[in-house]
Amino acid sequence: MLIKIIALLRETGFYHCTWQQVLMMGIGILLIYLAVKKGFEPLLLVPIGFGALIANIPNNGLMNPPHGSEIGGLFWYIYHGVKLELFPPIIFLGVGAWTDFGPLIANPKTFLLGAAAQFGIFTTFLGALFLGFTPQQAGSIGIIGGADGPTAIFTTAKLAPDLLGPIAVAAYSYMALVPLIQPPIMRLLTSRKERMIIMDTLRDVTRGEKIVFPIIVTVTCIFIVPAASPLISMLMLGNLMRECGVVERLAETARTQLMNIVTIFLGTSVGVTMSADRFLKAETLKILLLGAVAFSLSTAGGVLLGKLMSRLSKDKINPLIGAAGVSAVPMAARVVHNVGQEENPHNYLLMHAMGPNVAGVIGSAVAAGVLIAILK
Repeated sequence: MLIKIIALLRETGFYHCTWQQVLMMGIGILLIYLAVKKGFEPLLLVPIGFGALIANIPNNGLMNPPHGSEIGGLFWYIYHGVKLELFPPIIFLGVGAWTDFGPLIANPKTFLLGAAAQFGIFTTFLGALFLGFTPQQAGSIGIIGGADGPTAIFTTAKLAPDLLGPIAVAAYSYMALVPLIQPPIMRLLTSRKERMIIMDTLRDVTRGEKIVFPIIVTVTCIFIVPAASPLISMLMLGNLMRECGVVERLAETARTQLMNIVTIFLGTSVGVTMSADRFLKAETLKILLLGAVAFSLSTAGGVLLGKLMSRLSKDKINPLIGAAGVSAVPMAARVVHNVGQEENPHNYLLMHAMGPNVAGVIGSAVAAGVLIAILK
């Protein structure tokens, strides 16, 4: 009887648990705390944190692959929504159905600001290569600079799936910290006079323009960068459903119920990859630091091009809107608006900033396609 009791105890998680796993469970709880108490990207950090918690409980079998006639663990199947490239494009479908591309159509010059804000992606890619990461890992790290969680997950799942946990956490953490990271960079690179510039009111965009726009962008981007087609096509399909006016029920489903369901699965799938043996490495700290550099350089790239456009253009351009070229929609645009109002309470930059913000979503997807095409 005693032997059976001892054998039973040896099957428990307590017997096999290591301090590294305990530490990772603590990190999972910390992510949940930051989501609940501080409001940091709660829709994703709650499932990611919970996934990290259960991933480090020994002998849970949740990630076991199928063996013979035995069925695999629950999260082994759910994780394949990431591995098979399903979840991030579906998230993009919801983003497209939720986002108004009107400000970008009204001021197409802001496409350039969205492109400039990808500067951090490729600069950090080179930096990661210099630090000894493989080209595939460096590409996955660099994409953090786009401040787009689904794009980072999509790229990493293709190029460096072993880094999915730390890269996803870094990407969503910096997205949540946009209000803290961006304003100091914006103030450093602009003068008070520049921050006070009041831009002219955007023209009205017709319904026909809004319908044609996602079709043109889809065809153009996929012809140029085929590797970006899963993200671009779903983003533009969602926007077409939003704007065409005849499938509102589908658009509503894409931006609400479907997006919420996939967000649960995506976040939990990322969390269960954060096992101690994968996450607790020196390279994880390097990834977090490089991610901060990537995001900061992307913000700076957008602002600096905004300054140049402000000086060369006949139209009034507030260079702050360049900071919205990162893909954190609509948070980056709101931050630009708030920084502008600090200097001039009558300055309303939100809609102007939405142009480069939307361009940043497209730009980060295209940048991901370029990296995948070159490195895979």
